[in-house]
Parts: sequence; structure tokens; C-alpha cells
Amino acid sequence: MTMEAGAVHVAVTHGDRTLAGSVRRDESWAAAASRIAATIPGEPRAVDLSGETKHFEVNHDLRVALRAMTRGDLPDVARWRAEAHVLAWFAEDGPPDLRSVTEKYAARIDGRSPIRMWVAEVNGRSVGFLQDYRIRDVPGFPLLVPDPDTVGVDYAIGEPEWVGRGLGARVLWAWMARTRHRFPGSATYFAAPDHRNESSLRMLDKAGFQRGTWFDEPKSDGTTATVVGCTLDVRRVLG
Repeated sequence: MTMEAGAVHVAVTHGDRTLAGSVRRDESWAAAASRIAATIPGEPRAVDLSGETKHFEVNHDLRVALRAMTRGDLPDVARWRAEAHVLAWFAEDGPPDLRSVTEKYAARIDGRSPIRMWVAEVNGRSVGFLQDYRIRDVPGFPLLVPDPDTVGVDYAIGEPEWVGRGLGARVLWAWMARTRHRFPGSATYFAAPDHRNESSLRMLDKAGFQRGTWFDEPKSDGTTATVVGCTLDVRRVLG
């Protein structure tokens, strides 16, 4: 297929088959992927949206989903928080023991906080967690972005054997698809990883986020962290 010059290109892989095409005017990347892969059963999921060609896949052997976190998940969360690759970036949330983790997240799980907690699953196995919030609902956060209806997200792949296997973008895509229906009025999603956390930044790149302003974020212990504001244009990516 000849690609139109200047157009955004999309490729959808299913097994050893790849279908390719261009995004039409006023069409989102997700809608283009669904159109291009119309002959393949299943919904395309983003794999890497960071390059000139936006890569999606239909993979029936890799089922990535989110579910609401329960108190029964807290032992897993404590274990994940204690892993070195997570602890380095979640130290502000307190010690990674079960008591501290329960104190930190119980109100969110019980619906007594504007922050919601989610568990990421791969083929039915819990592998990590996310938390999200509408920026305007969390005191102090509206200063971070121009649109207070923006939805913020933090995330961690906790199981070490799933780190570095390209799972992050797939987890974020599952979250984005759910969030689009939970907050239909939100035009932007936002994340702000530490500037040293290149793996997290790369994960956001692949999910379609754009890196933006660096700024110093105050921490609860009185210190500050230099973070990178990353935004996703919901209309362009998801429609």
C-alpha cells in the first residue's frame, strides 16, 4: 500500500500478519487501527505509538485488563511496593509494609477519596497497580495543568518478571479505554514521572503521551522531585 505523504501511519499486527494504512482527516489513531484491522476479530491495542508509524496489535494470547482494587489485593501491593524497581519511585507513599500500605490506600479502595485504585491483570494474573484522579478533585493538583478536568494517573508493574517486556503501554491502553468512558468530558490525561525514571517515560511515549514541561513537585516529606509533565490528547489518540 502506498502511504500518503505527511499522513500519520498505522500498522496492526495479528500473528505473522501486518495490515497498514494512514489516519484519515479527523480520525483518531485508535479508530484508524480498528478500520485498518476490520477483517481481524478483536480490538487492536496500542503497542508503540512513539514513532512515525503507530503500532497496534490484536493478540488473543495476551489479555490485559484492569479491575477495581480491593483490600484483598493489599498484600500484593505491599510486595510490589517493596520491589527495588518500584520502591525507588514510590518512597513518598511510605514504607512498603502491609500496615502502612493499608493506611495509605484503604480510603481510596473504599471510595472515601477522589483517588481510585486499580489492579492490572495479564491473562487473569495480577501484575501491577494504577491510581487515577481528576485533577480538579485533588487539592493543589489543578496548578499542574491548564484544564482541571484532566485525569491524572500513576502506575507500576510490580511483578519483576513482567518488567521490560513491553507490558506497560498495553496496561496504560487498557486504563485509557476505561477512563474514556468514566470521564467522557476529559480531553487530556496526565502523568508526571521523575525525570530520572526513563523506563516510565518510555512507557508513556509508547502509550501516546507527549513529554512536556519539567517542574519541581513538592513531596510530603518536605523535599521536591523534578518531574516531567506528560500529556495525552484523548481526541487524537482515542477519539
